[in-house]
Amino acid sequence: MGFFDSFVPTRVAAADPTAPDVEASLAPYFTENNNFYFYGIQTANRAEAMSVPTVARALGVIQTISSLPMHTRNEATGEKVQQPRVINQPDPRIQGSVFWGWIISDLFFHPAAYAYVMDRYADTGRIRAMERVAPERVSITTNANGTEIEAYEIDGTPVDANNLVVFANTQEGLLARAGRTIKAAAALEKAAMNFAVEPIPQMVLKSNGTSLPPDRIAKLLSSWRTARSNKSTAFLNADVTLETLGYDPKSIQLNEARNYVSLELSRACGIPAYFTDSQQSSFTYSNALDKRRDLVDFAFRNYMSIIEQRMSFQDFTPAGNRVLFDLDDFLRGNPYERAQVYEILNRIGAMSVEEIREEEDLLL
Repeated sequence: MGFFDSFVPTRVAAADPTAPDVEASLAPYFTENNNFYFYGIQTANRAEAMSVPTVARALGVIQTISSLPMHTRNEATGEKVQQPRVINQPDPRIQGSVFWGWIISDLFFHPAAYAYVMDRYADTGRIRAMERVAPERVSITTNANGTEIEAYEIDGTPVDANNLVVFANTQEGLLARAGRTIKAAAALEKAAMNFAVEPIPQMVLKSNGTSLPPDRIAKLLSSWRTARSNKSTAFLNADVTLETLGYDPKSIQLNEARNYVSLELSRACGIPAYFTDSQQSSFTYSNALDKRRDLVDFAFRNYMSIIEQRMSFQDFTPAGNRVLFDLDDFLRGNPYERAQVYEILNRIGAMSVEEIREEEDLLL
């Protein structure tokens, strides 16, 4: 390199369109998601959470998103454009609803969801197929300040960040956020099971006479338990009396405690209590659509936005296009309301009869 070469502007090499974008995986790390562990607040695991009916119901409601199709639209014109299969069926070995159901479950419980790239298109380098990776298998390495993710490992083995698709969550996940409430609910479910197995408080058979040998005691207890499982009426002679210890479910307000925790978990899950059957509500044909809209706005929207925006990155979708969930069927009104809307749209020239028939799946 000569002296005069220093005055010549340096040419920057053009970006390789087939090169994956590592910035999509190496991202800022929000330490707030980890404060639950540092400050000693109890966290739960997925098995504990799913043993609680309210949590299982809330997840089932939110996983409704996985049944909704996604479409790719041109941001400038709003028209639908052709999209790759990876959008609605990321893993070619399983149904798309199964894949997205697990990704939503991961986002529901954890600070992030992950998928590993299985295949790419040779001409563009965009992702062609990917498989879901459980968050428990993924570990991260951050910089010295703990603010940037520098590397990922799966099962302790370093992986190329280019091949890891990260769906970053906006919160720390239910297992950390409501760990204590989940554990309390699981404990109440266990208490309810104990009362179901032994429907009355702990019983003590007391001998009024001489002390009995161990074999006689064992035989007496065995015959008592067998008789109680077959008969509701008991008879004791003068040599034995029955004493009870503890409290019955009504005395400890077990049902009230379970209902309270159920409401708290509905709040923690971000689901209206009537959708988890934690609170009575009157659903009618007229207000069901409004309640669905509330569900989309206040429960679905967060998860949908995470998936839509990540799938709109250039390693999946060309620039200028955007991936969106199709809510038309989910928010479809009753036939009379739809007919009124179509009549207006047809009268002003916004929709043709053929377009209306297509929207209503009436084409032969």
